[in-house]
Amino acid sequence: MEEKICYKCGKAATSREHVPPICLFPEKKDLYGIDFRQNLITVPSCDEHNAKKSSDDEFLLSVIASVVGNNGVGYIHTQTKVKRIFTRKGQGYINKVAKNLKTETITLNSGIELPVMTGLFDNNRLIRCFEHIACGLYFHEFKKVFNGKCTVLMNFLKDSDEIIDKIKLSFSETFELNESKWLVKGANPHIFKYQFGEADVGGIPLKMTFYNGSEVLISFLNKTFDLTLNRIEAGKKVTIDIGNGKTIEFNPDK
Repeated sequence: MEEKICYKCGKAATSREHVPPICLFPEKKDLYGIDFRQNLITVPSCDEHNAKKSSDDEFLLSVIASVVGNNGVGYIHTQTKVKRIFTRKGQGYINKVAKNLKTETITLNSGIELPVMTGLFDNNRLIRCFEHIACGLYFHEFKKVFNGKCTVLMNFLKDSDEIIDKIKLSFSETFELNESKWLVKGANPHIFKYQFGEADVGGIPLKMTFYNGSEVLISFLNKTFDLTLNRIEAGKKVTIDIGNGKTIEFNPDK
């Protein structure tokens, strides 16, 4: 396929975009001279889906690098690049990244104390960021634009919605049953790696892992599974078979 169209919308491409954004990969000056910016994935992009979303890229970095449970690279990135962004852009920017953002100290099982940031982040903006990455990887993998519905489930965030948590569980268990058969890709797995699964009745699954700790599950949905999610959201009783004789039931009292 002629790669002269934007990975996201199919319009004429004017540049190439890093997938995921290059800012997620630390600079050598911050990681003792280690270069994590080699062999990065790029896809053709129009202006709207590249240069005009640079603020979203910094927002994503500010959130994802600081997730508790990430590896040491994510922590160092938070204490270097993210701190520089906050210092340069000031309190106004910090307030846009998250509400009630504050620094707390947690104690690991080893007794080591770490400063972490807590706050209420813009979930819709995060989902948009991950959709862009997922669609970029889809284009890179299959050499075509994805035109359907892309569902994003962020395993590193606790959701107050019981239905969403159940959907996350069904996705997670399905991924765990099958991901050993899926090829792990990504030239810098300490920063980012991903796995595409085989197409099934729900669509094409994708697992993305950032800093070895933050998992994001993606389903490029077909119309049948999209209708299933609509039934769940409408409060209808739905049972999903996740394999190995296991099922998860939604709205059981209906």
